[in-house]
Amino acid sequence: MSELSHIDEHGNARMVDVGEKSDTVREARARGGVVMQPSTLERIQHHAVQKGDVLAVAKIAGIMAAKRTSDLIPLCHPLPVTSIDLGFRFHPHDNLLEIESVVRVTGKTGVEMEALTAVAVAALTIYDMCKAVDREMTIADIRLVEKRGGKSGLFRRSGERW
Repeated sequence: MSELSHIDEHGNARMVDVGEKSDTVREARARGGVVMQPSTLERIQHHAVQKGDVLAVAKIAGIMAAKRTSDLIPLCHPLPVTSIDLGFRFHPHDNLLEIESVVRVTGKTGVEMEALTAVAVAALTIYDMCKAVDREMTIADIRLVEKRGGKSGLFRRSGERW
């Protein structure tokens, strides 16, 4: 259990004390996707979804979610995030809308959870806005693909699928 930083010596959950750590520039990149019918993907591309501009709303939702991550994830530190960006790529051969977030902070702990939360909430927003035309959508493969900064340095996921 000693390897788990959020567990104390008695096996109880705890918030990690980062007070002694130095502020450093940190960045995290996460990806995920929504698999959908080809017609749904086309509707999104052509701004033909009745609820509005799916990508614009999903981007705002993801940004808002990243800023509120510590309210959603227990034991997650509130961070003074300096930058959040979300991008989208269409993969018509896979019937997939890919979501990518990049989050930055200058602080004592990383922004991996913020990047992952941004992707997850953007995907949920896409699902919500398109569910009237496609109830078989699947939110898929949300993962950290890169993280920089802090004591552990660089992490880059190998073998990216998309």
